[in-house]
Amino acid sequence: MGPVTDTSGGGRAGFFAIVPAGGAGTRLWPLSRAGHPKFLLDLTGSGRTLLQQTWDRLVPLTGTDGVLVVTGAAHAKAVAGQLDALPAGNLLAEPSPRDSTAAICLAAAVVRRRDPDAVVGSFAADAVIRDVPAFHAAVGEAVAAAGAGYVVTIGIEPDHPSTAFGYIRLGAPLGVDGAPSAHVVERFVEKPDAATAAAYLAEGTYRWNAGMFVARADVLLDLLAQFRPGLAAGLETIAAAWDTDRRDAVLAEVWPTLEKVAIDYALAEPAAAAGRVAVVPAALGWDDVGDFAALADLVAETAGSEGGGTSTASGDFRVSVLGDGAHVLSAHAGGFVVPSSGRVIAVIGLEDVVVVDTPDAVLVTTRAHAQAVKAIVDRLKSEGRHELT
Repeated sequence: MGPVTDTSGGGRAGFFAIVPAGGAGTRLWPLSRAGHPKFLLDLTGSGRTLLQQTWDRLVPLTGTDGVLVVTGAAHAKAVAGQLDALPAGNLLAEPSPRDSTAAICLAAAVVRRRDPDAVVGSFAADAVIRDVPAFHAAVGEAVAAAGAGYVVTIGIEPDHPSTAFGYIRLGAPLGVDGAPSAHVVERFVEKPDAATAAAYLAEGTYRWNAGMFVARADVLLDLLAQFRPGLAAGLETIAAAWDTDRRDAVLAEVWPTLEKVAIDYALAEPAAAAGRVAVVPAALGWDDVGDFAALADLVAETAGSEGGGTSTASGDFRVSVLGDGAHVLSAHAGGFVVPSSGRVIAVIGLEDVVVVDTPDAVLVTTRAHAQAVKAIVDRLKSEGRHELT
């Protein structure tokens, strides 16, 4: 990985990591709420939140000064509290949600003003990566490819035909020194149906799009200026004021005028069509912990390990627990339980059940219906019960 890491002094050697920390994680309700979203939670039983685990993975590549976190103003204090080594000027608080392009490219524009030759990488705050050395190696290849002028994504090797993710189709090998695994991106594709996902898996040339992008800051911003000139101009205006006493005034004036658009649509897809996007395929043990089915698998995997989940067994059945296993009793039952209210939870005669107990709301569902939890949050919002969302 060479040029990415400077272990002698924690330096960043021109590589900066951008961490978009947004979203409410509605499919993990009632654990994840708008006021305390999933990236602020310890969902692995490790004693570190997803945000802190992201920080732990990135700091060896960048040094503490090389990580920037972009989050909503409502979460800025909590983020700063969890990342006490994050420099104050590297916490970018958005006055309102403007989607991923504004978040990522504002940070890139701030970085470019500090270091015109910088390479930036964007990595979500709410993912789990089990194989950190493989992640570091993939980022190293991505940085090498980015140095050749490409926007580079890390494509996750699929282990099942998921309909929950977009996909990347690999094209020809890139042929860049330092990036032996990299390919040109032939195209991005939307989330498929089950039959199409199975075909993608069988074909072997598709990877999951995990939303990790690495590029020279100037390349990223020049492409944005080409495809979304109005958005690019607004972000440059804010970035010019960021490290001055005019920051708050300019942010308040310009931010609400910015186009709200995801980076895949605004930049990645049109850049891929122009032959400017590469992909580094990687098997990282990546999981976006998108719903309780995914979280149940994650906790079951770590049950009994140091800093992991726990489990309780009854005959041929097993209940995995995120939290204090002493609060869960089961008989002839299997599934996943989160006891976070302090109450004892007894589960009897149910298979594949999901029970999440919080002080003000209880969820009971099955793994098969885990994606439907978002509909409950939508209903609560439509009924004006925002204190529960």
